[in-house]
Amino acid sequence: MINIAIFGLGRIGKMHAENLAKHRNFNLKYIYDIDKNLAKKIANKLKSNPISQPSIAFNDKKIHAIFISSITSTHIKFIIESVKYKKAVFCEKPLDLSIKKINQCKKKISKLNPKIQLGFNRRYDPGHNSLKKELKKNKIGKLEKIIITSRDPAPPSFKYLKKSGGIFKDMMIHDFDLLRFYLGNDEIKSIFASTSNMSDKRFDKIKDFELASCIIKSKSGVQCVITNSRHCSFGYDQRVELFGSKGMLISGNKNKNETEIHTKSNTSQRKPLLNFFIDRYREAYELQLNDLFRMIKNKSKPLASFEDGRRALIVANAAYRSLKTKKKVIINFN
Repeated sequence: MINIAIFGLGRIGKMHAENLAKHRNFNLKYIYDIDKNLAKKIANKLKSNPISQPSIAFNDKKIHAIFISSITSTHIKFIIESVKYKKAVFCEKPLDLSIKKINQCKKKISKLNPKIQLGFNRRYDPGHNSLKKELKKNKIGKLEKIIITSRDPAPPSFKYLKKSGGIFKDMMIHDFDLLRFYLGNDEIKSIFASTSNMSDKRFDKIKDFELASCIIKSKSGVQCVITNSRHCSFGYDQRVELFGSKGMLISGNKNKNETEIHTKSNTSQRKPLLNFFIDRYREAYELQLNDLFRMIKNKSKPLASFEDGRRALIVANAAYRSLKTKKKVIINFN
C-alpha cells in the first residue's frame, strides 16, 4: 500500500482525492488545501487526515508520494520540496506558466533521481491510447497527418481564465502533449497559430481567446492540425484522427450510452456526449493512477513525465510567439 498526500482541492483535486481514496493500492493519509474547512470536510468524507501545512506530509517518512493538484503557481515549489524529501510526485498540468522556472527546477532536481508523473490524462484514455498501439503495429503505414479536435461545452469562470495562462497554456497544452505522444521520436519542428473571438467579447478584455487553431509540422514532415474552442453547443467534443499511407485511425467522442433512435423524422439520433472532462476521461484518470503506482513500486517510467510537461509548455510559448509575429515559429526544446 502506497501512503500518499494530496495538495489542492479544486474541482479536479476533489476528483483525484476520491479516486485515490477508492484505489486499492493507495492509502490517502493526508489532505491539504489553503481552505482548511474544505480540507476537513473532504478528509472526513474520505476517512483521511486534514493537515494545516504541507511540511507535515514532507516530514512524514511513511509518506511515499505527494499528489499536486493545487493552483499552478504552487507546483514548482511543491515539486522541489517533494523531491528534496525523497517523495514520488504526481503533478497536474501545467508544470508552471514560466519556462524559466521549470528549467530552474529541472536543474535543481536533476541529481536527486526524481520520480515525477505529469497529469496529461489523455495519453491514458483507452481510445486515444489505442491509436498509439495500432500506429506502432504499422496498421496505417507511414504516419502523414494528425488532426486533434478539442472543444469544451462552455468556458470556465472568467476569474479562472484571468489566471490560467491563456488558451494555449491552459487548454491546448493537452493537445500539444497528445500530439507529441503520437509523434514519438519525430519531434515537433514548427508551429503557426491563429485565434479569434466571435461569440463572447469578454475574452478580449482579459486578452484571451475562445477559438484557436494551430498548424504544426514534425521534423519528418508530418502535418498536424489542432483546433480548440471554449464553447460547443452539442457538448464536450474530443476527437483524434491519424492518417497514414495505408489507412486511418480515429478515436471519437463518447456518448452517455450507445442507444440510437431511428424515426420518420430522425435517422440515427444518438444520446448526448458525456459531460466535460471528469465524465469523459473517467477511465483515463483511473489508469493514470495505476501508472503512478507502477512508477513508485516498480521504478518504471511514467507514460507522461516532467520533461513532457516542460516540452508541452515550450510548444505553447511558441504558439504565442507565432500569434504575435503572425509567422511560423521554429521550436527549440533545449
